Amino acid sequence: MNPYRNYLLGFSLAGCLQLAACSTQNPVTNETMTTQEQDIAKAPVDVHSFAKPAEAVARHLDLDIAVSFDQKVISGKATYQIENLAKTNQIIFDTRGLKIEQVYLGEEQTPTTFRLGKEKEFLGSPLEVDIQPDTRLVTILYSTTANADALQWLSPQQTAGKKHPFLFTQSQAILARTWIPIQDSPGIRITYSAKVKVPKELMAVMSAENPQQKNTTGEYTFEMRQAIPSYLMALSVGDMVFKPIGKQTGIYAEPATIDAAVYEFAEMDKMLVAAEKLYGKYRWDRYDLLVLPPSFPFGGMENPRLTFVTPTVLAKDRSLTSLIAHELAHSWSGNLVTNATWDDFWLNEGFTVYFERRIMEELYGKEYADMLNVLGYQDLQNTLEELGPQSEDTRLKLDLEGRNPDEGLTDIAYEKGNAFLQNIERVVGRERFDQFVNEYFQTFAFQSTNTDLFLDFLRKELIQGDEKVAEQINIEGWVYTPGLPENHVKPTSSRFAQVADAYTSWKNGKPAAQLNTKDWSSHEWLHFIRMLPEQMTPQQMADLDKAFGFTNSGNSEVLAAWFIPAIRNNYTSADKAMETFLTNVGRRKFLVPIYKALIATPEGKTKARAIYAKARPNYHAVSTSTLDEMLK
Repeated sequence: MNPYRNYLLGFSLAGCLQLAACSTQNPVTNETMTTQEQDIAKAPVDVHSFAKPAEAVARHLDLDIAVSFDQKVISGKATYQIENLAKTNQIIFDTRGLKIEQVYLGEEQTPTTFRLGKEKEFLGSPLEVDIQPDTRLVTILYSTTANADALQWLSPQQTAGKKHPFLFTQSQAILARTWIPIQDSPGIRITYSAKVKVPKELMAVMSAENPQQKNTTGEYTFEMRQAIPSYLMALSVGDMVFKPIGKQTGIYAEPATIDAAVYEFAEMDKMLVAAEKLYGKYRWDRYDLLVLPPSFPFGGMENPRLTFVTPTVLAKDRSLTSLIAHELAHSWSGNLVTNATWDDFWLNEGFTVYFERRIMEELYGKEYADMLNVLGYQDLQNTLEELGPQSEDTRLKLDLEGRNPDEGLTDIAYEKGNAFLQNIERVVGRERFDQFVNEYFQTFAFQSTNTDLFLDFLRKELIQGDEKVAEQINIEGWVYTPGLPENHVKPTSSRFAQVADAYTSWKNGKPAAQLNTKDWSSHEWLHFIRMLPEQMTPQQMADLDKAFGFTNSGNSEVLAAWFIPAIRNNYTSADKAMETFLTNVGRRKFLVPIYKALIATPEGKTKARAIYAKARPNYHAVSTSTLDEMLK
C-alpha cells in the first residue's frame, strides 16, 4: 500500500493533519493506520485557521453571488457540501469583516443557529454553525464589507481603458475569508461551482472553467472540478476580452492592453510544452493569463487555470516572461501539491523557482538560467542582511504562530528553497533528481503536504539510507538552520562576467556611451545597475542616464532598480518619473525598496509621504499593509 495514499487530500483521513495526535485507527475507513500515517497524524495544527477539519470539513462549494460596483459589495450565498467526520454538532468557517445574515441546513433550507466568535488580529472571527450529525449541506447568506482586504475596487480612471470600473481579488495568504466564509487553510481542498451576477457591460472570470467572451445578461457560471485550497479562490470583473495563444492557452485583458499582452506572452505554449517535458502532464485543462490593471500587488498569482499577472511585465521585448514560467510552474508546485500550512510555504515557492529556472533553461539555454540564479542569489543575500543571518525567519521551516503569514512571503522561501533543491540535484545528479520530483508530484497530486512529510519522502525515495548522500544534502543545515550552510554553492554567470567587465571600464573612466552593451537583456541591465557604487557624482548619474535612458525606460524592472541610486544620489532628474511610477504601479516588490530608500533621509521621507498620500488609493491592501507600517 502506498503510505501516502490520498492522506492529505482535503484531510480525507479524518483531517489528522490538524490534530496533535490520532489513534492508530483510521476513523473513516476503520483500517489500522500505517506507521507513516500515524507520523503524519502528529503534524502541527494550522494556526492561521479557526476550522477544525478533523471534525467537520467542507468538500464542495456552490457559490451564488452578485457584484455591486455602486456599493462596492459582493453579496449572496455560499452552499457547502460537508463531511461530518466526528458526528459533531458544529462546523467552523473562517471569516474576517463579513456580514453573516443567516445560515441554513440541508436542501430544505432549515434555519440554524450560528455565532461569530471573538475577533483576532489578522485571523478575523470564527463562524460557528450548529449542525446535526447527519448534516451534509450548509448554506451561508452573507455580504462583504469595506474591510474586505481581498477585494480591490478600481474606478474607471484606474484602469487601462478609463471607461469602466474593475474588480479583482487576491486571496493569498488568508484573505479568502474576507470575501467568502470559508475554511481558509491551505491544507483543506474543495471543488467549486459559481454563479456570478455583474453589470451587463462587464465580464467575470474566476480560477475555474471560464467564458471566452462577454454575454448580454451579465450572468456567468463557473466550474472547478479539481480540488483547490482556499487561497486559490479568485474572481475578477471588468471590461475584458480574450485572445487565444494556443489550443489550451490564451490571454484575458482590457481591450487597450490585449494586443501588447498577446505579443508579450506569445511563447506561453512553448513554456507549457517545456514544463510537461520536465515534470509530466499539465493537470488543469487550460492555462490562461489575465493581465490586471497596475495596482495588482504581486508579479503574478497562480490561480488555477487563470494566472493573474501584473502589466509591469509588458516590456515590449518579452524580456520579463520568466514570471510566466514561474506562475506556470505553480500548476505543479503549489496548486497540484500544496503547502499544508504557511509555515511550509517554501514547499510551494522553492520548488516553483527551481522549476521556473528549469523551464527557462529548456527554452533559452543554461547561460540565461544562470543569470536568473545570480539575480535570485543577490535578492536572497539582501533578505538575509535585512532579516539578520541568524534570524529564525531565515529558516525554510518557519514558525508564524501569532503573526500574519504574509511575513513569511520572503525570498527565503523562494531563493533559499531553490538553492536547497539545486543542492540536492548536484548531490544525486539531475536525472535522478528529476525522477524523484516527478514521483513527488505524482504521489501527492491534489493533496496538501508539509515539511516533515516531504523530508520523509526525500529520505525514503532518494537518500535511501546513504549516509554520504544525506550528509551532502544536509537537511538540518538547509531546512532548520538560519542563514545559508557554509558550503553552499554561489551561482555564477558568464554573461554577467561580461557585464562586470563593462562596469569596471566605466568605473575606470570610460564614458558610458562607449561601453559594449549591445544585445543586453533586462537581466544584464539589472545586474549592471545593482553594481553601481552607493555614492556617485551628478555627472556620473547624468552620463549613465543620457547613454542608456534609464529614467525613461519602458522596462519596469530596470526602471525600479534605477530609482534606488537616483534617490541615494539625489538625482532629481528622475523625480517626476519616480512619482509617476509610484502613483501608477502597485506591485509590492517595486514599492517597498523605493519607499525604503526615500525614507532614509528627512527630505526623502517628506517626499515619500507626499507621494504615498496621492498613490495609496491605487494600492491593494496587500501593499498598504506593509507600506502603512513603513511610513507610519
